[in-house]
Order: sequence, then C-alpha cells, then structure tokens
Amino acid sequence: MADDERKKLEEEKKRKQAEIERKRAEVRARMEEASKAKKAKKGFMTPERKKKLRLLLRKKAAEELKKEQERKAAERRRIIEERCGKPKLVDDANEGTLKKICKDYYDRMYICEEQKWDLEREVRKRDWEISELNSQVNDLRGKFVKPTLKKVSKYENKFAKLQKKAAEFNFRNQLKVVKKKEFTLEEEDKEGPSYLLIF
Repeated sequence: MADDERKKLEEEKKRKQAEIERKRAEVRARMEEASKAKKAKKGFMTPERKKKLRLLLRKKAAEELKKEQERKAAERRRIIEERCGKPKLVDDANEGTLKKICKDYYDRMYICEEQKWDLEREVRKRDWEISELNSQVNDLRGKFVKPTLKKVSKYENKFAKLQKKAAEFNFRNQLKVVKKKEFTLEEEDKEGPSYLLIF
C-alpha cells in the first residue's frame, strides 16, 4: 500500500507539474501573440519597407536628375545651333563666298555681343535697385546690416593694457606720501605778517 500511495503521490506531483508547465506555455503563447499584435499595430512602415522606399526614391531622383541633365544639354545644343547657325561648307567655296560667310559670322557675333552687353547692364541696374530697396526696407524697419566682428583674444587685450601701463609708469606714484611741507616741490611765497606789508 505504501508503494501505491507513493505512486499516487508521484503521479499527482507529475500531473501538477504538467499542469503548471501547460499554464506557463499558455501564458508564454499569449505574451508572444500580444507582442506580435503590438508589432503589427506599430505601423505600416516596417524597417524593410522604409529601406525599399528609400531605394525607390533614390532611383527616381537619379532618373529625374539624368532626364534634367539631358534636357539641359539638348536645350544648350538647340540654342547654340540657333545662335551660330548650321556650319557652312567651306571646303570648295571661292574667295567671295568665304568673305560673305565671314561677314555673316561677324554680324551675328556683333549682335550677340550687343545683346550680352545690354543684358549685363540690365542685371547691374536690377542689382542696384534691389540693394536700394533692401536698404530702404531696413531703414523702415529700423534694422541695419550688422558688420561682422573679428575675433579678438582676451589675452591680447590684457597684454596690450599691461604694455600701455608699463609705458606710462610713474615712479612718484609708488613713493610714500609725506605730510611735511619742507620736501614739497612747490614753494609757497614766504611773506611776512600782514602788518609789515606796506601799501
């Protein structure tokens, strides 16, 4: 009977231990599900999605930059062709034709230079107007352009003051003050008593 009781006790302990393990496993499973749910609720953008999105944005920006460069190059070629014209065939041209081609190029260059000068003058005029308007606005606001201050070392200032003091050093200031009048530099007028004074 003792063996039966021992077996029952051992079986009961095992059953209790199994029950505890099962409950722990359930709690662990619930915690894992809750953490997964929290992670899922965090947001749409996971780190992998963010990385993919960054890569796509970089690719798109690179493509747009390349297209913009190609567009600018095509525009430049078009403008150069428009301003300079198509190249003339000069291999089998006679002297009169060459002179005419040179004169055409010179006239075109003269016109371009004139336009350039006019544009530069206009730009200078606009810059001047802008600076004038800025100064008027600052005057109305009461704000003025603050000059940039240069950095000055505080030790240099102290050193300059010491040098200045050394240059103005007066030895008399360190002497002891004497109350007696016999050593004073200014001599008082020695006059007799007032009754001796003759009018």
